Amino acid sequence: MLSRAATMAGVTAHKISKHITFFASDVAGTPTVSPAHPKPIVLLLPSLGSRPQAIAKYCGIYFRMGFDVLVVESEVSQFLWPRWGLEYGGRVLELLESERFSQRPLLVHAFSIGGYTFAQVLVHVAKDTQRYQGLTNRIRGHIYDSLVMGSLEHMANGLGKTILPRMEGLVKSASLLYFRVFKHQTVDYFNSSISVFWNTSVMAPALFFYSENDALCDYKNLEKMVEFWRSRGQTVESKKWKESVHAGHLRTHPQDYLSTLEYFVQSLNMVPLKAKM
Repeated sequence: MLSRAATMAGVTAHKISKHITFFASDVAGTPTVSPAHPKPIVLLLPSLGSRPQAIAKYCGIYFRMGFDVLVVESEVSQFLWPRWGLEYGGRVLELLESERFSQRPLLVHAFSIGGYTFAQVLVHVAKDTQRYQGLTNRIRGHIYDSLVMGSLEHMANGLGKTILPRMEGLVKSASLLYFRVFKHQTVDYFNSSISVFWNTSVMAPALFFYSENDALCDYKNLEKMVEFWRSRGQTVESKKWKESVHAGHLRTHPQDYLSTLEYFVQSLNMVPLKAKM
């Protein structure tokens, strides 16, 4: 699925599982690293149904900036039955703690419901923050693009737009009914994840990309969370547009998006030298 990223010169793809691929980059002109300064990794969590070309585009941006990329894709079943999503989050956490990645600085970049997958990782972390302190310290920054946020209706909207866009209304209605019938297996899990996300133990600088016309994100609620994080002493940057496309801000506003992203990533000082985008 991600062969386009793998065919870039100097990039080697390692298939870890059906939905997880690690891309090791040696793109010409990227910063050099040493054992004392291991190469940083971007944990890239695409939205449901992301096209390989779109994922490859973001990978290319980060390759040129001096990162390797760990792509963790999600399935709709992990969202519809959160227990499976929680199990998946546990497997991702184990991978990040494995010998292969345990010394690597991390930058998280989650799109849409990909933010939900990362929230499931955080649920496991919240159960034993002391044990996972090394991991949270390795996360030097986190970026959220079109985070699905708000009421159950926003979640149902998200499913309608990603599963069967041509039958969006029907999927939305069916999803709302499903959430009500299986409240203890779905809504209660969602609420727990939301609480953990708001009170995250990851205190690294954060960046949010969002728009006011996004039907999947209650931007006012998002801004409340941003202010809450800032009140805890966390550095939080944001880029908001009046109108844009859900998980398509790079395509709709390329200059704004790239300049904001580059400035934020460079401020984290994760690579010895800065490669040009």
